[in-house]
Amino acid sequence: MSSANSYYIPHEAKWPIVGSISLFLFFMGFASVLNGGGWVIMAIGAALLVYMMVRWFGDVIKESESGMYSEQVDVSFRMSMMWFIFSEVMFFGAFFGALFYARVFSGPWLSGFGEGGAAATNAVLWSGFDYMWPHNGPAELGGDYQVMGWFGLPLINTAILLLSGVTVTIAHHAIKDNDHSKMVRWLLATCGLGFLFVFLQAFEYYEAYAHLNLKMTTGIYGSTFFMLTGFHGFHVTMGAIILLIVMLRGTKKHFSSTNHFAFEAAAWYWHFVDVVWLGLFIFVYIL
Repeated sequence: MSSANSYYIPHEAKWPIVGSISLFLFFMGFASVLNGGGWVIMAIGAALLVYMMVRWFGDVIKESESGMYSEQVDVSFRMSMMWFIFSEVMFFGAFFGALFYARVFSGPWLSGFGEGGAAATNAVLWSGFDYMWPHNGPAELGGDYQVMGWFGLPLINTAILLLSGVTVTIAHHAIKDNDHSKMVRWLLATCGLGFLFVFLQAFEYYEAYAHLNLKMTTGIYGSTFFMLTGFHGFHVTMGAIILLIVMLRGTKKHFSSTNHFAFEAAAWYWHFVDVVWLGLFIFVYIL
């Protein structure tokens, strides 16, 4: 048992093992899809993951509203969210690192630039290869393509995300003032901007595939472009859904000026998504 006046000990829960199984199935299915397999395993994993999240977060909301959590639990939640965002920083850092390595090291090496055996690498592996970024690699995988420019949809999406950072901050100040209706209105605006971003990115992908011949199979440029922007789009989708749930909880007055960590966690995550996009816009689209 636990109460607001005692040290909280989590009760026995089946959701962690359900989450592990669902993630295993999802990523195994995703790997299969990338290699020409079917969607069934991935779909099962995704459905199980959604079910787990709905039930687990539902349990946490019920426990919070019943007064089971103490200040110690609040600190635990905050530390957990900080570590989660740190893990996300490392996740995107790996893909930014891959982009940096391909552009600064492996590409020039293959064309003969650099110290050591770069000239020999060029002569033996890809004689005559002239490197410049963006490039689809020495083998020119995917054929001719056009680069996705920064002006247009990417610039519009940048403005949308920056504006959403403002609206979620206004909503945060509103709940600090115990103004639930204002918080709900500005969170609704934030969610709308988030889903608009995802819609425009989906349209950008359509343009890339249909008119630019830019695909995941378009060498190193295509793979890094879609992996970075695609995972970011997934995070925006998840962040918008989280904010939507927080907004619905706000309509039921679940939060107060001194007790609204669920909102703060969602806002932290959203600001993180904004910062990642700025990095993407600069290093993927502009440079």
